[in-house]
Amino acid sequence: MSRRKNKRSLRVEDAVEFFNYVVEEKPFLPVLIPLVLFAWAIERWVFSFSNWVPLAVAVWATVQYGNYQRRIIVEDLNKKWKRVILNTSPITPLEPCEWLNKMLTEVWPNYINPKLSSRFSSIVEKRLKHIKSRLIERIELQEFSLGSSPPSLGLHGTRWSTSGDQRIMRLGFDWDTTDMSIMLLAKLAMPLMGTARIVINSLHIKGDLLLMPVLNGRAILYSFLSVPDVRIGVAFGSGGSQSLPATELPGVSSWLVKILTDTLVKTMVEPRRRCYSMPAVSLRKKAVGGIIYVTVVSASKLSRSGLRLSPSRRQFDSTSEEHFVDKDLQTFVEVELEQLTRRTDMKFGSNPRWNSKFNMVLHEETGTLRFNLYECTPNNVKYDYLASCEVKVKYVEDDSTVFWAIGPDSGVIAKHALFCGKEVEIVVPFEGVHSGELTVKLVLKEWQFSDGSHVLDNLSSRSSLFGSSNFLPRTGRKVNITVVEGKDLIAKDRSGKCAPYVKLQYGKILQRTRTAHALSPLWNRKFEFDEIGGGEYLMIKCYSEDTFGDDSIGSARVNLEGLVEGSVRDVWIPLEKVNSGELRLQIEAVRAEGSEGSRGSTTHSNNGWLELVLLEAKDLIAADIRGTSDPYVRVQYGHLKKRTKVMYKTLNPHWNQTLEFPDDGSPLELHVKDHNALLPTSSIGDCVVEYQRLPPNQMSDKWIPLQGVKRGEIHIRITRKVPDLEKRTSLESDPSIKRAHRISSEVNENYDLLILAVVQKMFQTNSTPF
Repeated sequence: MSRRKNKRSLRVEDAVEFFNYVVEEKPFLPVLIPLVLFAWAIERWVFSFSNWVPLAVAVWATVQYGNYQRRIIVEDLNKKWKRVILNTSPITPLEPCEWLNKMLTEVWPNYINPKLSSRFSSIVEKRLKHIKSRLIERIELQEFSLGSSPPSLGLHGTRWSTSGDQRIMRLGFDWDTTDMSIMLLAKLAMPLMGTARIVINSLHIKGDLLLMPVLNGRAILYSFLSVPDVRIGVAFGSGGSQSLPATELPGVSSWLVKILTDTLVKTMVEPRRRCYSMPAVSLRKKAVGGIIYVTVVSASKLSRSGLRLSPSRRQFDSTSEEHFVDKDLQTFVEVELEQLTRRTDMKFGSNPRWNSKFNMVLHEETGTLRFNLYECTPNNVKYDYLASCEVKVKYVEDDSTVFWAIGPDSGVIAKHALFCGKEVEIVVPFEGVHSGELTVKLVLKEWQFSDGSHVLDNLSSRSSLFGSSNFLPRTGRKVNITVVEGKDLIAKDRSGKCAPYVKLQYGKILQRTRTAHALSPLWNRKFEFDEIGGGEYLMIKCYSEDTFGDDSIGSARVNLEGLVEGSVRDVWIPLEKVNSGELRLQIEAVRAEGSEGSRGSTTHSNNGWLELVLLEAKDLIAADIRGTSDPYVRVQYGHLKKRTKVMYKTLNPHWNQTLEFPDDGSPLELHVKDHNALLPTSSIGDCVVEYQRLPPNQMSDKWIPLQGVKRGEIHIRITRKVPDLEKRTSLESDPSIKRAHRISSEVNENYDLLILAVVQKMFQTNSTPF
């Protein structure tokens, strides 16, 4: 009985479902059914129709039921096909994509080619500065055009495959162009000498391209499946600068092929991938640098056996992974970002935990963080390299940031930070080894842009104080750079002491700070440079002064693009090629003399002067054997030097002496000296006086701590005197003058109204008919 009831209920449900389907597919059915019933009633009780009416209704119902059954079968087959493709079948059938090449041919000449040529030109120009060859001393980019022939994609079709939850598209890439034009000017090295123009006029790249959509379609990772076939055609130009025939410059084509191939292998050959972001909103800003905080949290599943296995032995030894426990394993991680490296402390065990945080600097809109794992062996000076992994960073044009890395089994790990300051945690497996993974936390603190604006954490954005009118071209400006202080510098001396100083090079100009005597020195030294266009970097080198030769304790480079007048960029710059050390710089762009003064920038009057009053000092160090000093102050202002009188046998002198200098914006330095009649004078401290931001004709009274010594302060008063401003201010403040100005303006206004009335009356008179 129960089976019969179940069958009846199923039939009723099928009938109801069929009826709903018919109503959905045939909207006119609710109207047609009453009409059929009405006709049937007439035929039954009024007069009889022919027998074809019931037959027609039966045929129509049969057709509708067949369509319904066919739809059910098609949906079931589609579900089965999707299940098979996603779970069992690794590759879909080939799909033709002639439409893609047709579209690419249409949009390439006028849209894609100019954009790619401009983008690749800037990238190649930066790369050429760091590429060196035995035959070529220097090489410059003069012309860059990719030509009118686009690459061909998927000539034999495309395929989709699935790896876990990741969808992957595979398509062929074949770019064979003969009308491109890339011109390089090379200065040749010894023994060839001379110059030569290298023209790249043809390029052939062929390989299989992989596309992987990530982050719900907000970005695409792309790479070559294997190393592509690369051929480059090279010709040699002629002209006034050509001083060497082509026959005397061998190996250029193979050298360029090697450079391009190595670049592709390092950046976009599996498992290395590049990222193309597709933001919903584009703010059209170009990122030129950023600041990222990197925290190396911990590692897990570390073992000597697992880390030293080759990838071919992974499957063979996978059952013994749980037995890999090395309690005496002592490891540390080195974080590498271009030339910048930082190192964690050493920890024991297979699951070490460091929680080491580092301040790193990006010099472009993209960067690669490389984490190298080393083992420290007791009684061994050399560290053993174990494994490494990478995390890549890219700026997205909606002010967000994308992070991606190589996941387990060459999969994909992708994270998205919607705004600066958002912390992202990534667990990355070590590459090419059997076991081990690293946990890191990344925080992009700031992005800097070419228009002078920069995005900070907590969604705050800063730009020019007065809009785009304050942003000047790259010529005719000065760049003021203040080396404020340093911290955590390495000690080259065995005693743990350091005598650091900093050299700055911008273009061909070289400047240097004084020598300090601390691992966290304070310089406050300001330098002025002429601004250079073309993305010129400020090169920084830090040294420790030594009797037998100064030792390098780090270097760095700073991108000075996008500086805005009236805005000071205050940054901590980590030193490269060392394990620790940072320098604090304050960078500001100002107008050069002779150009129109800008709002918010400090300008110096040619008629003004500085009035410096040296009042007193206190707590000076004792330079004499008797525990006293004979202090005086030597003031250096640009090329001018002046000094105070000597106060004998005191550590708290009172000078009360006034000195004056022409206000030309030069650095003002105070050097406190101990006077000796026979022996050379000794320094008992110095300092730099910041006066450039003082309001005109307002006195500043302050105590300044002395640098390079353990204690000591100096008391000064400084005023920027501007006589023209005083006269103008006094005139504007006079009430009688103000009243006269007001009366004069009212008279002028009434006079204008009178003239206007007269003119109108004249027109009315002339328009009257005679």
